[in-house]
Amino acid sequence: MLDEFAYVPPGVAEAFFSSVYPTISSGQDTKVLIVSTPKGLNMFYRMWVDATEGRSEYVPVEVSWDQVPGRDEEWKKQTIANTSESQFRVEFLCDFIGSTQTLIDPNKLKCLAWKTPIESSDDGLKIYEKAIPKHQYVLTVDVSRGQELDYHAISVIDITETPYRVVCTFRNNTMSPMVLPDLIYRVGTTYNTANVLVEINDIGGQVADILHHDLEYDNILVTSVRGRKGQTLDGGFGSSQSQLGVRTTKAVKRVGCSIMKSMIEDDKLLFSDVNMIEEMVSFVAKANSYEAEKGHHDDLVMTLVLFGWLTTQSYFKDLTDFDLRKNLFQDKIQRMEDELTPFGFISDGINDQNTPEIDINGDAWYNTNSNTDINNISDW
Repeated sequence: MLDEFAYVPPGVAEAFFSSVYPTISSGQDTKVLIVSTPKGLNMFYRMWVDATEGRSEYVPVEVSWDQVPGRDEEWKKQTIANTSESQFRVEFLCDFIGSTQTLIDPNKLKCLAWKTPIESSDDGLKIYEKAIPKHQYVLTVDVSRGQELDYHAISVIDITETPYRVVCTFRNNTMSPMVLPDLIYRVGTTYNTANVLVEINDIGGQVADILHHDLEYDNILVTSVRGRKGQTLDGGFGSSQSQLGVRTTKAVKRVGCSIMKSMIEDDKLLFSDVNMIEEMVSFVAKANSYEAEKGHHDDLVMTLVLFGWLTTQSYFKDLTDFDLRKNLFQDKIQRMEDELTPFGFISDGINDQNTPEIDINGDAWYNTNSNTDINNISDW
C-alpha cells in the first residue's frame, strides 16, 4: 500500500519501487494499491497514464471532490477561499498540473505527450529519430559535475525545417565530465556532424576545450563578447574575446526562456521525451527568472533555453536561412487579425445612377431607370 506516492521525491520513487516490485510479483494473489493526489508529471503520473490507456494491469480509479457526500458549490467556494485555486485543482480536482507559475502555459503542458524512444541506453541516451541524410542538426549541452546532483543534459534538434524537432536526448548525473566530450563527439558525428553549443558556466569550458583540441571536432559554435551587445554567436571572427560555447548569463537566459516559451506554445518546437516534459512542469517563476522547483531538475529544459537563445542569433539565421523570431511575430499578427470581427458594409438599397458603364469604345452609358433591368439597352 503506497499512500501519497506522488509526493515521494524524484529518483527515490523509481529506486524504491524497483526494489520492492520483485517481492510483490513473486506472490500469486498479491496486490499493489497506490493512493495519491497528483503532484506534477512524475512517476505516479506515468503509472496513471499507462493505466488509463491500458498499457499496464493497474486499474485507474479517480474520485473528484463533488463525488463526496455533503460537498457542493458553496463548499468549493469556501475551500478555495481558505486555500488557493491552484491547491484546489491539485487536491480536489486531481489536476496533475496545478501550478500557474510555470513558464509554459499549463494548458499547453497538459497537451504534451511522451512516446517511447526507438533506441535507448542504460547511460541515459534516448533516440527518437535517427539521422536523416542532408538534414541539419544542432546539439545543445548543459554540463554538470557528474556527482549525482545535477545532470549532464544533451538535446539534438533537427533544424532543417519548422517545426523544429528534438530527435535525441541524453540525461545522466554520474558520468565524469572528462568522458562527456567523447559522447558529444559520437552523437554529433552521428547526426551529420551537428553544430554543438556548450554551456560553459562551470566545468563546461573544459568539456568544450577537450572536444575542440583533443577530439578535433570542427562544428563547435563560438561566441564573442561585444560590449553592450553581450554575447553574440559569430564563429569567433573579428573579436579577441571569443570563446568556445556560451556562458549562461541573465540576459541569455531571459531571451532563451522567452523564445522557448513562444516556440513550444506555437508548436514551432516539438519534443516527446518524458524527462523533458517532467522538467517543464516544474520549471517555475522564481524572483525575476525561472528555475526548477525544489527537489526537481531543469537540465534538459536549459538545453532548450540555450536553443531558444541560439535561434535569435544572425549566425543561426545564416545557417538555416530562416528568421524564427520574424516568423513567430507574423504568426501572432495573423492570429490576431483572424480573431477580429470583419468590417461590414452597409447598403441602403439605392443604386447609384451617376456611375457610368464604359463600353468597349470608351463611351459612358448612364442608367436612367433604376427600376428596370440594367441589361436592357433601351434603359440606357
